[in-house]
Amino acid sequence: MSKNFRVLAVSGQTIISICTVLAFFFALFIDFTSSPFGGYADQRFALVTLCGSLIVALTSMLFFQPPTNLKSAILHLVPSSLLCSAFLLLAAPFHSKLYAWAEPGMYICFFFSAILIGAWLSWTDASIKFAKFLSAAAAVFCVTYGLASVNVYLFAISDGVTNLVDYLPWGFVNIRYWNHIATWCLPLLPLAALIEPLNRHRLWQMLLLIGAAIWWWMLFLSAGRGSFLAIVFGVIVVVVVMGRKSFPWVNILLAHFLVGVLLWLLLSVALPSLMAGGVNVSSVKTDASGRLPLFIEAWRMSIQNFPLGMGPQSWLTHEILTDGYLNSKKFGHPHNMYLMWAAEYGWLLIACLGLVVAQAMRHFFKARLRLASARDSERLLMLTAITASVSSALFHAGGSAVFMAPASMLVGLFVLAAFWGLVIPGRDDGIYLIHRSSRRHIRGFIALTLALGLSTTWLLWMKDIWSYYEAMRIDEEHYFETVGEGILPRFWFHGNFPRQSAQ
Repeated sequence: MSKNFRVLAVSGQTIISICTVLAFFFALFIDFTSSPFGGYADQRFALVTLCGSLIVALTSMLFFQPPTNLKSAILHLVPSSLLCSAFLLLAAPFHSKLYAWAEPGMYICFFFSAILIGAWLSWTDASIKFAKFLSAAAAVFCVTYGLASVNVYLFAISDGVTNLVDYLPWGFVNIRYWNHIATWCLPLLPLAALIEPLNRHRLWQMLLLIGAAIWWWMLFLSAGRGSFLAIVFGVIVVVVVMGRKSFPWVNILLAHFLVGVLLWLLLSVALPSLMAGGVNVSSVKTDASGRLPLFIEAWRMSIQNFPLGMGPQSWLTHEILTDGYLNSKKFGHPHNMYLMWAAEYGWLLIACLGLVVAQAMRHFFKARLRLASARDSERLLMLTAITASVSSALFHAGGSAVFMAPASMLVGLFVLAAFWGLVIPGRDDGIYLIHRSSRRHIRGFIALTLALGLSTTWLLWMKDIWSYYEAMRIDEEHYFETVGEGILPRFWFHGNFPRQSAQ
């Protein structure tokens, strides 16, 4: 391996690691900043900035130091490239609509940067290192957030607050956005207790146990049944496909859960019972929470212009098709990412998404077989935890805006990247980045030209996003004065813009 290659590989890995830390910070601690935009908008700006920057940086590096087997390497990017192209092409007929490119551009950058980061990690033999870093970073941020949450809880209790819904989880404009983070992160925390060398430190194990238990306690407080069911689904998936190899991870996850139950009994049952007024928390609902009319409306939209969809953000602008949705509570999205994409971009896009899922499953089973043959137990545990996290999020996306809320997408970007890094064939399969002495100047010129082209495209897209933000803020005052239907978060927190002409 050449010195130039090592420098390039380390540079890419450093950029990815820094972006991961920034993503967790923006997702969990944005309230500590004093930005004039507000937390939700800050997270959205952070998401599109990180995705765009990583695509420009890693694509330029890829062309400057291409893999030895470039053709085979590019093939790994084809399904995701088709998905991104589908967002672009299916949005093109609606280019005259207001801010028609904001959301398609976000999805293109999100999905392509996820697989590009994963491929880069695999080709530079850094996927194991990044999986460890990701789980450790998730643990540090989650434990810190959890301990701060207990502090918030104790202050609220001492002040005589009986309704904790507005206090925990804190730092989110909507509890469900924290639930999305819990879906991604709770399966990662047991991995942080298993990886070398952290598994040898008892203090780390204790802090991790306490922090994870607090997150489970807050999940009970928030009545986040979507997250709970999604994590159960993720556990079932990895137990079925990984078998006994997943048991060490399952055992620690179960320990975190049980201590979380004990913490709930202490803080939410025993302590409140000593207070005269008691403490009110969210209750777990057993119905569909008004989602069924939304699902039916999205389904009707998806077949209205089959298989091409009704256009980006048409959920906000279309004429309502069903009486059920007409008479039900309105939201900025149908609480189902797959039906929303089918409604707005068509079933053709869902077919492209299916190709990506099929590719991921194919790579996963090959990686599992390869690691099992090599008896690489640590990497099998990494694959178990990250697969559980991804599976949980994909399940949760069927009933919530997991791939719409910016905090969730910030964390999910790097979890998805870690998954791709672990399953995409790398050095052992003859696909890795290497310095070539010939045509170095030509490659450098191509890389520079590509970087300039991608940067220009990204800046133009960011300009459109900024114009969308300014128009939304201007409309916000008019909306509250004349429409008054409450906040419907979507791309922005005031997400009901643009909207139906009748409004």
